Amino acid sequence: MTDTLPETPMGTVHHLDDHRPEQPPISLAKPTTTQKPTTPDVPAEDEASVKVSGGRRVVRGLRVVVTSERTRASVRATARHGAYVVGGARIVTRRAWDSRSAARYERMIRAAEAAGNHELAREWEERGRAFRAARHQRRMELLSAPQRLAKGAAAGVGVTGGGLLLLGIILAVANENFADLATPTLALVELVRWIVVIVSVVWGPLVTLAPWLGLLALWGVGRHQQAAPQWALPTSQRDTGGAPITPSIVVTALRDLGVPALRKAIKEMGDAGAAMLGPIRIAGCGVEVDVTLPSGVSTNEVQGKRRKLAENLARHEHEVFITLPEAARTVRLWIADSGALDEPIGPSPLAIDGDLRASYAKGRAPWGQDLRGDAAALSLFQRHMLVTGLSNQGKTAAVRALALWLALDPTVEFRIADLKGAGDWAMFDGLATLLIQGPTDEDVIDATTMLEDGVAEMERRLTAPTGTSHHPLVLLVDEAQVAFMCPAVGDDKRPYGGTKATSRYFMAARKIQNQGRAVNVMLWQGTQDPTDQNLPKLVREGAHTRASLVVGTESQARMALGDKAVDGGAAPHLLRQGLDKGTLVVASDGIDIPAGQASITVRTHFIDTTTATEIADRAKALRDGVTTRTTADRDQDTDPLADIAHVLGTETRVRTKDVLARLATLNPGAYGDWSFIDLKRVLDHAGAEPYKSDGVMVVSRDRVTHALTNRDGTDSASATG
Repeated sequence: MTDTLPETPMGTVHHLDDHRPEQPPISLAKPTTTQKPTTPDVPAEDEASVKVSGGRRVVRGLRVVVTSERTRASVRATARHGAYVVGGARIVTRRAWDSRSAARYERMIRAAEAAGNHELAREWEERGRAFRAARHQRRMELLSAPQRLAKGAAAGVGVTGGGLLLLGIILAVANENFADLATPTLALVELVRWIVVIVSVVWGPLVTLAPWLGLLALWGVGRHQQAAPQWALPTSQRDTGGAPITPSIVVTALRDLGVPALRKAIKEMGDAGAAMLGPIRIAGCGVEVDVTLPSGVSTNEVQGKRRKLAENLARHEHEVFITLPEAARTVRLWIADSGALDEPIGPSPLAIDGDLRASYAKGRAPWGQDLRGDAAALSLFQRHMLVTGLSNQGKTAAVRALALWLALDPTVEFRIADLKGAGDWAMFDGLATLLIQGPTDEDVIDATTMLEDGVAEMERRLTAPTGTSHHPLVLLVDEAQVAFMCPAVGDDKRPYGGTKATSRYFMAARKIQNQGRAVNVMLWQGTQDPTDQNLPKLVREGAHTRASLVVGTESQARMALGDKAVDGGAAPHLLRQGLDKGTLVVASDGIDIPAGQASITVRTHFIDTTTATEIADRAKALRDGVTTRTTADRDQDTDPLADIAHVLGTETRVRTKDVLARLATLNPGAYGDWSFIDLKRVLDHAGAEPYKSDGVMVVSRDRVTHALTNRDGTDSASATG
C-alpha cells in the first residue's frame, strides 16, 4: 500500500521526512537589489489587535500629556501672558481715548443720572463742556502752529548764528588769531556730526527693539491690572470667591433650603423651577433676582433661613439680603459678589468738594452708598432722627456726617449735648450756639435744660403770627441713653432721667417730637444698645428717620427700627460686629427706598476727626461768627440791656422783631417768651426807646450804647420780665 501525503492548502505535496522550512537558494553572486528580510506570516487578527493596542497606548499617552498639571500650567501661562498684552493694549487704548475725547464725562453723566443725582450730572456736563472748549482751542492753535514754528526756527537760527559769531570774535580777540573766528561754528558742526554718527549706530537696534519694548510695556500694564481670565491667573491671584450666580444655582439653593413644600414644588415643575425666577439683574457690587414662591410656601420661611441660603449660594451670610417687594408671595434676593462688601466705598463728597453747600429745605445729605452701589442721600427737612447700635460701631461718625453737611447751610442753628465727652463734637465749638460735653449728671442736667429751652422756643414759634418764618434749630443729643438712665433729681422732686411722665428729659423730648417739626425745631438722638430702659417706646416711635447699626438681637432690631421694617427684611442684628462698622439699616421717608421695601441698607462714608474739623471750619466761614456756650442757662441772672446791645452787634438799627428773635436765640430760658411790650419796657426804662423808621419799629444801637454808658450800677440788676 502506498502512503499518501496530506495536501497543503496550496495543494503542494511534501515528503514525510522533510520537516525543515524551505531555505532560500544560495547564490555566490552579490545581489543587485536590497531585499527586506522576510518575517513569518502573522495572522490578520493578530495584526489588527497589535494596531489597536498601539493606538490605545498613543491615546493614553496623549491623555496623560494633555491632563498633566505641567501642560495645564503651560497653557494657563501662555493664555495669561497673551491676555496681558491684549488687555494692556485695550486699557492703553481706552485711556488714550478718554484723554482725547469726552467719553469719560459721558460715562460719569450717565452714572449720576442713574443714581438720581441730577446736580452731579449737571456738574459733569459742565466739566465736559469746558473740556470740549479747551480741545477746540488746542485744535485751532495747531492750525497756526507751522507758521509759528517756522518763525521760531528762523529766529532760533539767527540767534544761534549771532551767538556763535560773537563768541568767535571774543576768542579771536583773546587769542589774537583771526582763524578763531570760526572755531565755535566748527565745534557746533562737529557736535552735530557726532550726534548723527551716534544716531546712525543706535537707530538700527532701536528700530528692532521698539516693537518688543512696546509689547513689554503693554504686557506690564495688563499684568498690573490683572487683565486675564480668572482661570488663567496664578492660584495666588485667582479669585477664590463664590461662583457667578446663575438661575440653576439659585433654584438649587432654594430646593436645598430645607422647606419641604418648596422642594416638592420645584421637583414637580416641568422647567425644574426656572419659572419661579425673574431676570437676574446686576445691582451694584452684586446681583438681584425676584423669586415668586409656589403655593404653600410663605415668605417668612425663606427669610428665616438666610444663613443656609447664603451657604447654598457659596456666600457668607452677610452677603445675602432678603427683602419683600410689592408683589405677593415674592422675595427679592440681593447677592453680593464674594468679598465685595469688605471693600471701602471711598471718601465723602464733603471731604473732596470744598465748594459743596447744603440746603435744609431742599437738599439731601450725601450719607453713603446702598448695596447696589448707588449714592444714598438723606433729606433732613422737618424730620426727627434716631440712630442706634452697639458701642464702637460708627454711630457718632454717622450722625456727625449729617450734622457737618447741614452746617454748610448758615441758616441752621445747632445745640449739641455730647454725653460721652470724648471730643467727637469739639469741631462744633464756634459753630453751635451750645455745646455740652461730658458724661456726668451735671452734663445731663444741662442737656435736659437744653431740651426744655427748645420746648420754650418751640412754643414761642407756635404762638407767633401766621406766616412767620423760623430758622431751623437742631437739638442733638449723642449717647442719649446716659440721659434716660440718669438718677439725678431736681429741686422740684422730678427726676431728670427715667421713662415715666415725671422724667424731665423724657417729657421734653416727647413735646419736641410731637410739635417741633411744624416750626423747624428738630431732635436728633444717638443711643447705644436700645432697650425699653434706655430708649422708651414713645421716643423711639417719635422719630421720622430711624437707623440702626449692628445690634445684638432681633428684639433690639425691632426697638431700633420698628416691627414693620424688621418684618419686611431689615436685619441689623445680622450685621457683623466690628466688620460692618458704619453700615446702617435705615427706615425713613427721607431716603429713596426700593418700592415695596420698608428699609434700605446704607454703607456710610467715614469722615475722620481731622477732616471733620476742616469741614466745620468751612461751615464757620459761612457764618458771621457764633459764640458757643458750654453750659445751659439754669435761671441765671440776666442783664437785658447788655444782651440787647450784644444782639445788635455792629448794625446801626435793627427791627424790634429781629431783636426779639435774637434775644430768644441767645437765651431761650430768659427771653423765649418775651413780647414787644417786654422789650419796650426795658428800653424805655433805660432811655433808649424804640422808634419808627421807614414805617417799622427799630432799636438804635447808639441809644442803647449811650444808655449802657450812663446808667448807674443798680441799673444792671436782673430782670425777670
